[in-house]
Amino acid sequence: MNCISSVTESPRPGQAHRVVTPKANAAVEAIMKENCHVTVNEIAANLDMSHGSAHHIIHDVLQFHKVSGRWVPYQPTAELKEQHVDACQELFKRFEAEGDGFLERIVMGDETWVHYHQPETKKASKEWRHISSPKLKKFHTQPSAGKVMLTLFWDE
Repeated sequence: MNCISSVTESPRPGQAHRVVTPKANAAVEAIMKENCHVTVNEIAANLDMSHGSAHHIIHDVLQFHKVSGRWVPYQPTAELKEQHVDACQELFKRFEAEGDGFLERIVMGDETWVHYHQPETKKASKEWRHISSPKLKKFHTQPSAGKVMLTLFWDE
Protein backbone atom coordinates (compact mmCIF):
# COMPACT_ATOMS: atom_id res chain seq x y z
CA MET A 1 0.00 0.00 0.00
CA ASN A 2 1.26 3.48 -0.95
CA CYS A 3 1.48 6.13 1.73
CA ILE A 4 0.82 9.73 0.69
CA SER A 5 3.49 11.89 2.20
CA SER A 6 2.36 15.25 0.76
CA VAL A 7 -1.01 16.80 0.03
CA THR A 8 0.40 19.47 -2.31
CA GLU A 9 0.42 19.02 -6.03
CA SER A 10 3.85 18.31 -7.47
CA PRO A 11 4.74 19.38 -11.02
CA ARG A 12 4.05 16.81 -13.74
CA PRO A 13 5.13 16.66 -17.36
CA GLY A 14 2.62 18.40 -19.60
CA GLN A 15 1.09 20.45 -16.80
CA ALA A 16 0.48 24.06 -17.79
CA HIS A 17 2.62 26.56 -15.95
CA ARG A 18 0.90 29.39 -14.14
CA VAL A 19 1.15 32.81 -15.79
CA VAL A 20 -1.12 34.77 -13.45
CA THR A 21 1.58 35.80 -11.02
CA PRO A 22 2.44 39.13 -9.38
CA LYS A 23 5.32 39.49 -11.86
CA ALA A 24 2.99 38.90 -14.84
CA ASN A 25 0.40 41.27 -13.36
CA ALA A 26 3.04 44.01 -13.05
CA ALA A 27 4.24 43.39 -16.62
CA VAL A 28 0.70 43.66 -18.01
CA GLU A 29 0.05 46.85 -16.03
CA ALA A 30 3.31 48.40 -17.29
CA ILE A 31 2.37 47.67 -20.91
CA MET A 32 -1.09 49.14 -20.42
CA LYS A 33 0.25 52.30 -18.80
CA GLU A 34 2.73 52.73 -21.66
CA ASN A 35 0.05 52.33 -24.35
CA CYS A 36 -3.60 52.59 -23.33
CA HIS A 37 -4.73 51.53 -26.83
CA VAL A 38 -3.00 48.12 -26.68
CA THR A 39 -5.14 45.04 -27.34
CA VAL A 40 -5.43 41.87 -25.28
CA ASN A 41 -3.88 39.89 -28.15
CA GLU A 42 -0.86 42.22 -28.27
CA ILE A 43 -0.32 41.86 -24.53
CA ALA A 44 -0.65 38.08 -24.74
CA ALA A 45 1.84 37.87 -27.63
CA ASN A 46 4.28 40.27 -25.97
CA LEU A 47 4.32 38.35 -22.68
CA ASP A 48 3.99 34.87 -24.22
CA MET A 49 0.74 33.99 -22.48
CA SER A 50 -2.70 32.92 -23.63
CA HIS A 51 -5.42 35.37 -24.57
CA GLY A 52 -7.52 34.08 -21.66
CA SER A 53 -4.75 34.66 -19.11
CA ALA A 54 -4.12 38.19 -20.40
CA HIS A 55 -7.86 38.92 -20.34
CA HIS A 56 -8.16 37.55 -16.78
CA ILE A 57 -5.28 39.73 -15.53
CA ILE A 58 -6.62 42.87 -17.23
CA HIS A 59 -10.28 42.54 -16.23
CA ASP A 60 -10.33 40.54 -13.02
CA VAL A 61 -6.98 41.24 -11.36
CA LEU A 62 -6.20 44.82 -12.47
CA GLN A 63 -9.87 45.79 -13.03
CA PHE A 64 -9.30 47.70 -16.27
CA HIS A 65 -12.09 48.18 -18.82
CA LYS A 66 -11.91 49.48 -22.38
CA VAL A 67 -13.97 52.65 -22.82
CA SER A 68 -14.55 55.24 -25.52
CA GLY A 69 -14.16 58.94 -24.93
CA ARG A 70 -17.17 61.22 -25.10
CA TRP A 71 -16.71 63.67 -27.99
CA VAL A 72 -17.42 67.33 -27.34
CA PRO A 73 -17.01 70.02 -30.02
CA TYR A 74 -14.56 72.21 -28.11
CA GLN A 75 -13.30 73.03 -24.66
CA PRO A 76 -14.68 76.43 -23.63
CA THR A 77 -12.30 78.81 -21.90
CA ALA A 78 -13.07 80.35 -18.52
CA GLU A 79 -13.67 83.71 -20.24
CA LEU A 80 -16.21 82.21 -22.66
CA LYS A 81 -18.04 80.47 -19.82
CA GLU A 82 -18.22 83.78 -17.94
CA GLN A 83 -19.63 85.55 -21.04
CA HIS A 84 -22.35 82.87 -21.37
CA VAL A 85 -23.33 83.28 -17.71
CA ASP A 86 -23.44 87.09 -18.04
CA ALA A 87 -25.64 86.89 -21.17
CA CYS A 88 -28.05 84.45 -19.51
CA GLN A 89 -28.32 86.59 -16.38
CA GLU A 90 -29.06 89.68 -18.49
CA LEU A 91 -31.82 87.86 -20.41
CA PHE A 92 -33.31 86.58 -17.15
CA LYS A 93 -33.38 90.11 -15.67
CA ARG A 94 -35.18 91.42 -18.76
CA PHE A 95 -37.71 88.57 -18.60
CA GLU A 96 -38.41 89.33 -14.93
CA ALA A 97 -38.92 93.01 -15.75
CA GLU A 98 -40.97 92.66 -18.98
CA GLY A 99 -42.68 89.24 -18.64
CA ASP A 100 -44.09 87.32 -21.60
CA GLY A 101 -43.93 90.42 -23.84
CA PHE A 102 -40.14 90.07 -23.79
CA LEU A 103 -40.34 86.47 -25.01
CA GLU A 104 -42.71 87.36 -27.87
CA ARG A 105 -40.17 89.82 -29.33
CA ILE A 106 -37.27 87.37 -29.46
CA VAL A 107 -36.02 86.30 -32.87
CA MET A 108 -33.11 83.95 -32.51
CA GLY A 109 -30.24 83.95 -34.94
CA ASP A 110 -26.91 82.22 -35.04
CA GLU A 111 -24.09 82.13 -37.52
CA THR A 112 -21.16 79.81 -37.25
CA TRP A 113 -18.56 78.02 -39.29
CA VAL A 114 -19.25 74.29 -39.33
CA HIS A 115 -16.19 72.14 -39.84
CA TYR A 116 -16.69 68.69 -41.23
CA HIS A 117 -14.11 66.01 -40.74
CA GLN A 118 -13.54 62.29 -40.64
CA PRO A 119 -13.19 61.48 -36.95
CA GLU A 120 -11.32 58.44 -35.77
CA THR A 121 -13.48 55.40 -35.36
CA LYS A 122 -14.95 54.56 -31.97
CA LYS A 123 -12.88 51.38 -31.91
CA ALA A 124 -9.65 53.29 -32.58
CA SER A 125 -10.37 55.78 -29.80
CA LYS A 126 -10.94 53.16 -27.10
CA GLU A 127 -8.52 53.14 -24.19
CA TRP A 128 -7.94 50.93 -21.19
CA ARG A 129 -9.09 52.80 -18.10
CA HIS A 130 -9.16 51.74 -14.48
CA ILE A 131 -12.56 51.71 -12.83
CA SER A 132 -11.56 54.69 -10.66
CA SER A 133 -10.15 56.76 -13.56
CA PRO A 134 -11.91 60.00 -14.50
CA LYS A 135 -14.17 59.99 -17.58
CA LEU A 136 -12.34 60.58 -20.84
CA LYS A 137 -13.30 63.56 -23.03
CA LYS A 138 -11.98 64.24 -26.50
CA PHE A 139 -11.99 67.78 -27.84
CA HIS A 140 -11.99 68.73 -31.49
CA THR A 141 -8.78 70.76 -31.48
CA GLN A 142 -8.07 71.52 -35.12
CA PRO A 143 -10.40 72.23 -38.01
CA SER A 144 -10.41 69.96 -41.03
CA ALA A 145 -10.02 70.98 -44.64
CA GLY A 146 -13.76 71.47 -45.20
CA LYS A 147 -16.06 74.02 -43.64
CA VAL A 148 -19.34 75.76 -44.44
CA MET A 149 -21.12 78.80 -43.04
CA LEU A 150 -24.32 77.89 -41.20
CA THR A 151 -26.85 80.64 -40.48
CA LEU A 152 -30.08 79.96 -38.59
CA PHE A 153 -33.00 82.22 -37.68
CA TRP A 154 -36.12 81.16 -35.87
CA ASP A 155 -39.06 82.72 -34.12
CA GLU A 156 -41.27 81.15 -31.49
